[in-house]
Amino acid sequence: MSESALGHLRALVGFDTRNPPRDVSASHPIVAYLLEHLAGFEVEVEDLGAGCVWVYATRGDVSEATLINCHIDTVPAAGTWTRDPLELLVEGDRAIGLGACDIKGAAACMLAAAARTDGPAALLFTSDEEAGSSACVKAFTAKYAGVHREVVVCEPTLCRAVVAHRGIVTCAGEFNGVPGHASAARALEDSAVHEATRWAYRAQEDAGEAFGRTADLELPGVSFNLGRIEGGVKPNMIAHGCHVRFGVRPSPRDEPEALLERLCAHAAPERVEWTRGFFGPTLPAPRGGAPGATRMEESEEFAGRLGIELGASVDFWTEAALFSEAGMTALVCGPGDIAQAHAGGEWVALEQLERAERVYARVMSGERTGD
Repeated sequence: MSESALGHLRALVGFDTRNPPRDVSASHPIVAYLLEHLAGFEVEVEDLGAGCVWVYATRGDVSEATLINCHIDTVPAAGTWTRDPLELLVEGDRAIGLGACDIKGAAACMLAAAARTDGPAALLFTSDEEAGSSACVKAFTAKYAGVHREVVVCEPTLCRAVVAHRGIVTCAGEFNGVPGHASAARALEDSAVHEATRWAYRAQEDAGEAFGRTADLELPGVSFNLGRIEGGVKPNMIAHGCHVRFGVRPSPRDEPEALLERLCAHAAPERVEWTRGFFGPTLPAPRGGAPGATRMEESEEFAGRLGIELGASVDFWTEAALFSEAGMTALVCGPGDIAQAHAGGEWVALEQLERAERVYARVMSGERTGD
């Protein structure tokens, strides 16, 4: 790792881009810093509002450039931090700071690699990945459809190429009940909270059985999480309403809409109104009605040309799926371990930063072999 990469990381960690509160704009100091260190690039800054800003930098023949995408926002600092999270600390073989792992370390390596190469390059920095809306990537792919055929998306993968991950669908449900005195026997059936918990039990059983049926596969079953359940007033009143929110993460072989419909069907339709929330496709995203799994070979071949070691499929979601959905061949590759992301005392290994800088420099220089 070059000294410039560590210097960039120190500066980037020092910029407060916590999301929420989503206060990044085109005039934010981190945007000015990126512009200052992208000499030789043509740069476009797009401010979509609500904390959604992209910086798109190109050099040379864009048609020959592999796009590298990195988000510059972070989650809020976890409550277990014991020091200033916005001050980078290098201790032993680690760089410690908010966003150092997820994923400002990659952004620092991109800037360092850009300065030491002169080949065709395309870099996209976005500020809203942690917001859960992905407005920047969606707007970018709509505007620049067909410009780039391939993209490397930076997330912590230990600098291995991840070519498949789960999708994500969130959903909210409003359960209804018949209010009254809790002494009535009908409380067992009429309580909205009871109905919601019955549904939750059946949905969890369904997800558990799916793991059992597919235990021998990569990314087995479906990841299901009941994130919130809230309803009722007090113990002696039959609950007239109950709100639930859950998320499900299908694998590339699943059909997300069918999976969501199956899980929601465990509740009587007259007792609940469902509203679908965020939807993120799997990686690879489906194409022409075929499951995304049929496109993995394209991404594996892409990783091979870049000389990046293949990693295992992962359960977490990334915006690589949106680029894939837009027709690009996409993979995920960045420094650090996802186990450190969003944690108190977040850190990235210096060795990982060194490896990432080499990978990104190779992409920007046009080299396609070895690490």
